[in-house]
Amino acid sequence: MRLTTKGRFAVTAMIDLALREAHGPVTLAGISQRQKISLSYLEQLFGKLRRFNIVESTRGPGGGYTLARPSSEVSVADIIVAVDEPLDATQCGGKGNCHTDEENHGRCMTHDLWSNLNSKMVEYLSSVSLKDLVQQQKRRGIAIQDMRQKKIKVESSKADKPAPAPALAAKKEVAPKAPLVNSVFNLARQS
Repeated sequence: MRLTTKGRFAVTAMIDLALREAHGPVTLAGISQRQKISLSYLEQLFGKLRRFNIVESTRGPGGGYTLARPSSEVSVADIIVAVDEPLDATQCGGKGNCHTDEENHGRCMTHDLWSNLNSKMVEYLSSVSLKDLVQQQKRRGIAIQDMRQKKIKVESSKADKPAPAPALAAKKEVAPKAPLVNSVFNLARQS
């Protein structure tokens, strides 16, 4: 069995999301930048994760993705299955038709070995929750900062404004605006 990049990226992106969602919805652009995963690829993965009710999306400014259920209720197996990652070590896709000749009854000699491995993999990945992986990252000392810029409204009064520089003030006095010949206002005055 070989876990492809689809499953690896989905799990990585979900850990990133779970680590940061306390600050509000997490953008795919942010995950893409931090984890070096293509944004278009993340959009495909998160579309599938949303259809499986693993994540929820929020549109508009300040939007992004959040978990649809607690991280303790999302297993790695849930994530991998949601993104269509096959968890199958058999050559036949678990169908038992490894050989088509009747002498071998359709199964290869190692079919049961790989089929049992499939069961163990699913059992293990089902036992590992997203919360477990997040806690593991936190124990490693991962520092999470809210990188969202908060808009600070600064009100200024006329007294706070600096006086114009003398050179600029002189320039404004020297070059008054000439009336525009083709101005709509001039046309209205002529009527």
